[in-house]
Amino acid sequence: MRKRMRLPIMSVAYRRAGAAFAVTVLTACGALLPATDAHAFKIFGMRFFEGEEDTTPVVDPVEYSLTLSEGTGDDELRETLENSSRLFQDKDRPVSGDLGLVIRARDDRDRLLAALYEQARYGGIVEVRVNGRDIDTLPPDPDFPDGAPVPVEITVTPGPVFNLDDVVLKGDAVGRRPEEYLKTGEPAKSTLIIKAGEKVVEDLKEEGRPLARLTERTAVADHATDEVDVTIAAEGGPIAPVGAVTVVGTRTVDPLFVADYSRLNNGQPYSPEDLRKASERLRQLGVFSSITIKEDDRLAPDGSIPMTIEVSEGKHRYFGAGAQYSTTDGFGIQGYWGHRNLFGRAESLRLEGSVSRIGETTDVGDLDYSAGLLFTKPGAFGPTTAFNASLKAQLLDPDAYKATIFTGAAGVTLELSDFDTLSAGGEVQWADVEDAFGNNEYLTASIPIEYVRDTRDNKLNATEGYRASINAKPSYEINGETFFSSFEGSAAVYYGFGEEDRFVLAGRLGAGVLVGGSGLASIPANRRFYLGGGGTVRGYSYQEISPRNDDNDILGGRSYVSATVEARIGITEKIGLVPFVDIGTVSAKTAPDFSDIRAGAGLGLRYNTPFGPIRLDVALPLNAYPGGTRYGIYAGIGQSF
Repeated sequence: MRKRMRLPIMSVAYRRAGAAFAVTVLTACGALLPATDAHAFKIFGMRFFEGEEDTTPVVDPVEYSLTLSEGTGDDELRETLENSSRLFQDKDRPVSGDLGLVIRARDDRDRLLAALYEQARYGGIVEVRVNGRDIDTLPPDPDFPDGAPVPVEITVTPGPVFNLDDVVLKGDAVGRRPEEYLKTGEPAKSTLIIKAGEKVVEDLKEEGRPLARLTERTAVADHATDEVDVTIAAEGGPIAPVGAVTVVGTRTVDPLFVADYSRLNNGQPYSPEDLRKASERLRQLGVFSSITIKEDDRLAPDGSIPMTIEVSEGKHRYFGAGAQYSTTDGFGIQGYWGHRNLFGRAESLRLEGSVSRIGETTDVGDLDYSAGLLFTKPGAFGPTTAFNASLKAQLLDPDAYKATIFTGAAGVTLELSDFDTLSAGGEVQWADVEDAFGNNEYLTASIPIEYVRDTRDNKLNATEGYRASINAKPSYEINGETFFSSFEGSAAVYYGFGEEDRFVLAGRLGAGVLVGGSGLASIPANRRFYLGGGGTVRGYSYQEISPRNDDNDILGGRSYVSATVEARIGITEKIGLVPFVDIGTVSAKTAPDFSDIRAGAGLGLRYNTPFGPIRLDVALPLNAYPGGTRYGIYAGIGQSF
């Protein structure tokens, strides 16, 4: 007769040393995360934003020495076990009292067993000995010798890997294909079985059934065949629309604004995806430290499902600083101060300033300076709109020109869909420019219009999807009574492959054209086109790629085309290498003539952090200008595009 073990609701049994024990995976899985600092992270071994260490004295401290062994030689399994063991994670810290050590050891046994179930090893055995004795034979109040660390030995016998056999769906889950949730022949990892049940309920909820619930999730392990049979049953409940939306937890933010901006409207079909989008939408406002959206556990008398948005407000005032560096453009530093909830409806005000090209010159008058005041009002004309206004002052001295510029702008952004946005507004700019055409003063009124479609899976470090944009900026230069317009388009595409998208191919293509104006001199120098630098063609300095006159003065162009290809290769979970090639051309004509194509190639290093990858790129120009830049080193945060 085959030995079969029934595991109700993923509650798994095991036998050791003649005694039977049980552990519930649904509870234990939450304990498998590695012990980490809650308020700190490391970059290249340095710790940032680290909170104060717990200095609470340990009562009756007991030191211990730990030996954790498993006989498979599987490095991945060993790492999983070490991450699951609190004794291992805290091995440099004493526990409180002899009994505290035994309690910690018993807890570790459950944790390690749950870790084995995560690896589909249902016949595993975990033996724990403290001071040479099995923990189940220790007295209720143990007394270990003083003067030396107490030895703790954990021996794990993992047992074989169990595979999935029969998968049966019952109740309202009938009619769905079991292979959509679990595939026969794959390792029967407990986490996969738990997620399969959650996915069945989620799919029922996606049909507009907010009260869908799991009624059965059992697994039966056959130790003769090393196979697991799984049964999942669910109850869908009635289809119901969204009902009344209540907001709790606000202090200074208007709760009516929160409900409106969530776009969870009374009467709309219930959808978990809409709840996720609403949560993310509210999170992007920046005013809340936590957001939870819950549906009631019963329908209202009218058949709708009431919703509650629970929020906790974060600090509304903030400040910060940043920096970047390249060998071609020198150092740049930025600072900013902001308020995220100016009038109670998540209005944002931000004051920022920067200084760049530090190190390129010893004359502070030749540096680039910028200061700006930015205001954003989300939901200004409905929950899908935002009003933006800004004032900016700049003193710029790149190689192409020297300029003093003041700009005022205002506009509206409209979300057309989850992926599409349209923005339009007005801008007035005064510029005093000294360039190859002499010293000229410009007063320009413009109407910037932009459409963006963004399907990237991750805005900071995309592995799939694309971002495409097209913009137009009709302009009138008042002093010279000149009409001109710029048109630009760009598209970036990302394709990830390999395990967990460890390899990503990324490409970007951009083009622009300037039409109108009586000549280049009639168009402000800062509105002409240039390429070169960390954001376009690496290996060349900022704005180095441009048409030039007979004196080799940079003029700027009327059109450009640029392209970039990167291969983002994950070496480890944190570190990646990025070989890349950048190509670009800028023409004095409205139509690009491709008479002067410049290219740069190089290698980048990436270090992944929670706020995006830290980037270090080294690039060489493949056809440098005579006397121009010979190499470029660029450092910053985020991918190059």
